[in-house]
Amino acid sequence: MANPGYLKLTIPNDITYLPIAQKCVRETASMFGFAGEDIYKIELALEEGITNIIKHAFESHEMNTFDIICEKIPLGMKIILKEKGIPYDPKQVPEYNPGQSVNDAETTGLGTFLLKKSMDEVLFNNLGNEGKETHLIKFLPAKNIKDYFPPAELTLEMPIQEGVKPIIEKIEYDVRPMQPHESIEISKGAYKSHGYTFFDEHIYYPDQIVEMNKTGELVSVVAITKDRRFMGHAALHYPEPGSPVAEYTFVFVNPEYRGQGCLTRLTDCLFSLPQKNKLLGIYSYSVANHPFTQKTILKCGLNDCGIQLATSPATWEFKGISSDSTQRISVVLGFKYTEKPEPVNVYAPEAHRQMLEKLYKNIGAENTFLKPEAGAPVFEYKESVIYTRVYATEETAEIIVVKYGSDILQELKVILRELCMKHIASITLFLNLEDPNTHFMCEPIETLNFFFSGILPKTHYGDALVLQYLNNVSLDYDKVVAYSEAAKEILEYIKKRDPRLK
Repeated sequence: MANPGYLKLTIPNDITYLPIAQKCVRETASMFGFAGEDIYKIELALEEGITNIIKHAFESHEMNTFDIICEKIPLGMKIILKEKGIPYDPKQVPEYNPGQSVNDAETTGLGTFLLKKSMDEVLFNNLGNEGKETHLIKFLPAKNIKDYFPPAELTLEMPIQEGVKPIIEKIEYDVRPMQPHESIEISKGAYKSHGYTFFDEHIYYPDQIVEMNKTGELVSVVAITKDRRFMGHAALHYPEPGSPVAEYTFVFVNPEYRGQGCLTRLTDCLFSLPQKNKLLGIYSYSVANHPFTQKTILKCGLNDCGIQLATSPATWEFKGISSDSTQRISVVLGFKYTEKPEPVNVYAPEAHRQMLEKLYKNIGAENTFLKPEAGAPVFEYKESVIYTRVYATEETAEIIVVKYGSDILQELKVILRELCMKHIASITLFLNLEDPNTHFMCEPIETLNFFFSGILPKTHYGDALVLQYLNNVSLDYDKVVAYSEAAKEILEYIKKRDPRLK
């Protein structure tokens, strides 16, 4: 069946076809709801993206084709430029500095700079033998929560100990899936609990919350009093379409309603809802600058399986909770299987096998730990397939190794250097434990100053070994709060392997 939100255009690598591509994308953007200056920005970004491909992905005399894919996404569109030209690494292009005068400025990197200024997100994916993709994402104009309420109504709640008194008497309330008109209260509640420091800014746009729930990317439940007052919210967020795992996130209860058992009821309701996709597991990140969210997550049945250091700025706000704010915030990774897991073959790096066995046992999995039959890594591909996601507001990034190629170490070095130049503070690396090459490649990858973080089972790319890298981050381990005995053991294990302390 045809998808009305999807269009694919294949054109030659000839700049004379640019107007055709622009007209096609312009009309598609208009169909998707864009107008005026936004269409101009989309056309500008497309021109830069196509020019980059023709200039860098193909020889001047080479005749070839590449694809332009337009895809409708919640409240916006994604343009994918896909080609199989010669290797080109946009991360090698120097950063353009707009602060310099025109006469002094080095124009190298200007095209990439314009791409990022015109679009909301720009991603580059190396697909190995399948070529490369540039993703250009633009969201439709949407109202932020500050557009709905006057400043007086958005005054941050004072900490409970300084004046906001929780309601002592028990009140009656309902917990159920969100209704579209309640998305405004969700955004407002997130602001009142965390200011504008929430790690994902979708939470501040009510229309985006509604659209994400329609598509199934987000599943929201709310607590509402009998007199229709908003109490709190919790959600499952699927990191990508069809993902077998979802993140338990956007969880908050307005300060005056804390102590009513609201969070437990929200969680029970959320976890019992039928899901659009087959859900194999739920994971969560609990902040480690106070013990309260860790206690809550454990009560929800998610057990500790890792700790990621310095993943959020110290400016993150927790209204009504006293916590340390003198260093970047670390998180404890928790996981829960939603059904009894089938055993998988785990090719654990020898150095971490004992800890991995403990972590799997802690989350209730009985896997088979194997050593590869080959005595060395076997690369089926020359080029690795690696996805990189950057979360600019958090100054963090994720690197996902989908397939190992013989160039894996060199590619990771290039990506790591680029992220460090962009002042990304904390970098998380995911390696597939079901791939025999992980048994061999973990140790050489750790020579790049990656170090152990934990596991994340049932991802799209298999059970993942999680490593981390800190870029000039000052971190005092004594200020990282690990609540459970398992978390304390994980933190001590990580500390002993942190290359910055050796």
